[in-house]
This record gives sequence, C-alpha cells and structure tokens, in this order.
Amino acid sequence: MAFAMQQLLLSWVLVGILELPATEVGLLQALIGIPGIFLMLMGGASADSGDPRRLLIIVYLVGPIFPLLLAYLSSEYGLAVWNVLLWALGMSVIQAFSMPAQQAILNRTSGPAIQQGVTAATAVGFVVQIAGLGFASQLDRFGVATILVCQGAILAVTAYSVTFIRGGDGGTAPSSTGAIAQISAGLQAVKADQVILKTLLINFISTIFNAGSFMTVFPFIVKRVYDGDAVMLASLMAVFFFGAACSNLVLLRFQPLLHPGRIFLIMQLSRIIVLLILYIGGNWWMLALATVLWGLNMGVTSNLARSIVQESAQPEFRGRILSVFSVGLMGSAPIGAVVLGALIEGVGTLNALIPAMMLSAILFAYGYLDRSLWQYRSQIN
Repeated sequence: MAFAMQQLLLSWVLVGILELPATEVGLLQALIGIPGIFLMLMGGASADSGDPRRLLIIVYLVGPIFPLLLAYLSSEYGLAVWNVLLWALGMSVIQAFSMPAQQAILNRTSGPAIQQGVTAATAVGFVVQIAGLGFASQLDRFGVATILVCQGAILAVTAYSVTFIRGGDGGTAPSSTGAIAQISAGLQAVKADQVILKTLLINFISTIFNAGSFMTVFPFIVKRVYDGDAVMLASLMAVFFFGAACSNLVLLRFQPLLHPGRIFLIMQLSRIIVLLILYIGGNWWMLALATVLWGLNMGVTSNLARSIVQESAQPEFRGRILSVFSVGLMGSAPIGAVVLGALIEGVGTLNALIPAMMLSAILFAYGYLDRSLWQYRSQIN
C-alpha cells in the first residue's frame, strides 16, 4: 500500500505539481532507482544469511522517517526537486532491502504450493495497492504533507504486522563469507540455470519499455493527452491494479500450471494488442479499457516470471536469486525512464509506446526459438 502511494505521489509531484519536462522526469526517476539496484543484491544476501523476518521489521521501522521528513520539509520550504529526491531515494532503499526478504519468507510459508502462494500474495498485494492509490489520490484535497504522514503510518503498521508471520523466520545459517562473495555466488547460480537466466533476461528487457511506459509515459498521457488530474491518474492506476488482481485470482483457480513458461511468452505477444488500444485511444473509455487489459496482462506476466524463478531457485541461493529478479525490475525502470522521457519530448507522448509493441514481438520470438523456457515443465507438478 505504501509503495503504491509512492508510485502515484512521485509521478504526480514531478509531472503535475512541479510540471517538469519528460526528459527531467526520466532522469530523476533513473537517479532514484540506481542506488536500489546495488542495495537489492545486498538485501538478497542478507535474506539468505540471516533472519529475513527480523530484517523486514527493522527496515519497515526505519521506513517512516522518509515520508515524515518530506512532510516536514514540504511544509517549511515547499516541494522542490531536492527534497522530493531525498524522500524518493530513501524509499528506494527501503524497497531494495524489503523485497528479497519478503520473497524468501514466502517460499518458507508456502511450502510446496509455491505457485499458489505467489499468486495469493500478489493478488492481495494488488488489492491493497488500490487502497494505497485511493489514499494518495486525495493529495489535492488534504495536501501532500497529510498523505505523506499516512504513508509513514502505514509503514509503521507494516513493521508490526510482520511480527505475526509464522514459519518465515529461521533462514540459513549466518555466513562468514563476505557480501561480495555471497552476491557473486548468487549471480553464478543464476547463470547456471538456463530457465532462470532466460526468464530474468526476458523480464528485464520487457520491463524497460513496458513497466517503463506505465511509470513514465502513462502519467504524461493522462496529463497531456486527456488533460487529467491526480484523481484521474489514481483512478486509472486503480483500474490497472484491479485488472492485475483479477488475473491473479483467475490464475489461482488453475494452478499449479504445468508449462508456465509458455503462458509467460504468449502474454508478451498479447501485450501488443493492449498497447495498440492505448495508442489509438480517442476517448476516456478506450483509455480505461486499455488500462484494465494492461493490468490483466501485467498481472499474469509478473506472476509467472516470479513463480518460475522462485520454484526453480535452489534454497541456499533463493534470496540472492530473487534479489537479481528484483534488480531486473528496479534496474530496468531507470533505463526505461531515461529513454522514454527522451522519446516523449522527441516523437510525442503516444508514439513513445511504439518501441514497447515492437519489443514484445521480438521477446516472444526469442523465447519461442530458444526453447528452454517454452519447454520448461514446472517442478511441482
């Protein structure tokens, strides 16, 4: 919920309040994401070598500092690039350390039903993201500072909630090996498994232009093409996550899947239709239709990519492998932000969607011809 608020708040503060050009928004989003890329690998090593539940509690107790700091600074000095950047960088660090630990705990609490565990957790996550967007959408009504205080309170409640998790503690024995050596061993484990490697590669490249389009292009479509406000952006983001939650609930009915890799690749191809509807647009209802279909598509692809990696990873390397997965998600976003920000100003807002359509077809062809992911058979069937 807190990170859904973060996504909307950051996008609208930069685009709607500070009214920065797309090139600057892209560069700032890249700058915010880069530290998390390196810290994510350390977070994965920490999740493997210690107690991930304890790590989560500490991280989420530190988390409220950053939104509360921006709430104070914005009240005293107003919103500016420097204080927004400070808040966003801090939240990026919190996310970098929390994501691998969450995923490592999920494997231990799900047991052999890992596909269903990933799907249930993802579906619930999307539902509470909608609630977070609802909070954040009121920033024009109650002010940014009030919404930031709510974000900080949610993070504090999260730390308390983690204490109720059972079966997620323990971890592997603490390692005396240095952090660099542990990270290197995790990267070697990724390289050694072709299914994991290809899933991470396709997911990383796809996220550059597809998730990048949602983070960077979509707010400009709402602002420039449809003359929308923060409430409209929040409503459409809620529609997006509603579609993602629904697709996960449908997946839960059919899991465990025998060949998740095939569906993952087919969804890459189907995304072209979704982006084409968004590109053609024309009215609010076409925008809403494209948004919910985009959410449905993203819900399936992100779920299957994560499920394949989690069920294929060796237990002793799972936290580090999942941190590489998360690095791919976070690392692709800065690249996409810079490239797409330049495309928006260079060729137009809607034309910035064209590379994502072309890339989706290329990724499907690569995955199908490579065969390792297409022929992958789930280990839990």
